[in-house]
Amino acid sequence: MSLAQNFFELSNSLQANAYNQNLEVLKSAGKMIARSIAADGVLHTFGSGHSQILAAEIERRAGGLVPVSSINDPADGWPEQIPGYGKRLFQRYAYQYDVQAGDVVLVISNSGRNASPIEVAMEAKENGLKVIALTSLEMSKATNSRHPSGKKLYEIADYVLDNGGVPGDAAIDAPGFAYKVGPTSTMSGALLLNLLNMEIIENLIALGVTPPTYVSQNADGGAEHNEALATKYRHRIRRPI
Repeated sequence: MSLAQNFFELSNSLQANAYNQNLEVLKSAGKMIARSIAADGVLHTFGSGHSQILAAEIERRAGGLVPVSSINDPADGWPEQIPGYGKRLFQRYAYQYDVQAGDVVLVISNSGRNASPIEVAMEAKENGLKVIALTSLEMSKATNSRHPSGKKLYEIADYVLDNGGVPGDAAIDAPGFAYKVGPTSTMSGALLLNLLNMEIIENLIALGVTPPTYVSQNADGGAEHNEALATKYRHRIRRPI
């Protein structure tokens, strides 16, 4: 079997497992976030380093929710192991975008051991936000925390989504090569985030609230629709410069 075929089959299996193993958490977290958004709350997302990709996955997307805002790390994750950096990062963002108790923060970290995501979660909880972690439980439980508290991300969160990945992320053995290849955290993470989006939207409809979602800019009236919603949240969500 070729590496590509092996990765394809493993990926399909991983996606199915991620869906089935997280169903109950997705439903519970989706209901909680829907209630927050119905009360004019915002879902904030944070990922350090490569996890920044996932932090932006459900932000400003056609068919996705408008009140979603990623916490930007201008250092692109380089200081993620330095205690104190994540706390200051969240404090600065909270001041800029009027983060409020009752909002929700979703923190993404495959290992769940580095200081920045742990501190963002801690600081959010101290400010009255619910915390959702997206992590690899197997990897996190197999490593030590790099934060002075000794805690890992999943131990702080109110809800934990497990991406099902293996320690080190890369999952495929390459014959004749000493190291594993084929990272899986981005694909399973993106699936879980979009499943969570669907749960939120479904719960908003059940609450009698019109889901504040983006429409494609290429659809007639899409730009106007999006601008009206973006204006409502203009002081609460980060927008492109």
